[in-house]
Amino acid sequence: MTLTQSDVDEIKGINDELSLGEVEEVYLPLSRLLNLHVAAVQELHRVTSRFVGTRASKVPYVIAIAGSVSAGKSTTARLLQTLLCRWENHPRVDLVTTDGFLFPNAILGERGLMDRKGFPESYDRTRLVAFVTDVKSGLSPLRIPVYSHLHYDIVSNAFQTVDNPDIVILEGLNVLQSGSATPVFVSDFVDFSIYVDAATEHLESWFMARFRKLRETAFRDPESFFHRFSDVAEEDAMAMARDVWARINLANLRENILPTRDRARLILEKGADHIIERVLMRRG
Repeated sequence: MTLTQSDVDEIKGINDELSLGEVEEVYLPLSRLLNLHVAAVQELHRVTSRFVGTRASKVPYVIAIAGSVSAGKSTTARLLQTLLCRWENHPRVDLVTTDGFLFPNAILGERGLMDRKGFPESYDRTRLVAFVTDVKSGLSPLRIPVYSHLHYDIVSNAFQTVDNPDIVILEGLNVLQSGSATPVFVSDFVDFSIYVDAATEHLESWFMARFRKLRETAFRDPESFFHRFSDVAEEDAMAMARDVWARINLANLRENILPTRDRARLILEKGADHIIERVLMRRG
C-alpha cells in the first residue's frame, strides 16, 4: 500500500466517504486482480502476434465503471487509476468520462432534451462507439471533447488527448448500456466492467447532500450554470433538487442504468454510509 490518507482525501468526491482501511481491504486487492487480468491479456497479444508473424500495436485494456448519479463512480475511477498506474506492467492509465460525449447544450436545447441530459439520447453514441473502437484498434493519439461541470456543457475547442495508454478507464452512466443507432455497443470493447451499486434511498440521500454542499461552494461562482440555486431560499432550492432527482435521475436509473447492473463483471455494493459492504464477481 503506497497511498496515505491525505492521498485518499484528494481523490474522493464531494460527500464521499473513503478511508485508508477501505482502500486496503477492497480497492488494493481489486487493483491486483485487474493487474493480473491486464498481464494475461498483454501476454495473449504477444503470443498472437508471434503466431501470425506480425508486430501488432499495443492494444489498451479497457475498464468500464458504471452506476447511478451520486453512486461514487468518479471516486472509484480516480482511485483505481491511481492504484493501477503504480503497477510495473501498465504505468500509463488514462481516465475518460462519457460526459465528454454528451451533445452540447445548444443541440440538446434544439432537440428538447435539456431535461433528458444523461439519458441515452443525450449522448453522441456514434462518436463514443467510434472512440472505443479506435482505442481497441491501437490507434493513437486520440482526441475527445471535454465537459465542464461548472458550465454544465461541452467546452468549445477543448480536448482530452488519449495517447498510447496501457489501460483506459471509461466511467459513466451509459458504459454498459445497449440499444443505440449503431450495430455495436461500448460494452463490446470492454475487457472488465464494474458497477457501483447502492439502494435508491441512499442514492437520493447522497444526491441531496451533494447538492446542498455544491450550493454552498461551486454554485456561488457566478460562472456556474447553477449559480441561481445559491440565491434562492434553501427550502426552495432543496425542493427543486428533489424534483430533479425524481423526474430525471431516478427515472434514468430505473429505465436505463439499473438494468445494466447484472452485465457487470464485478459489483461494488455500498451501504448507507457510502462504505462498500459486499463485492460480487462473476467467476466466468
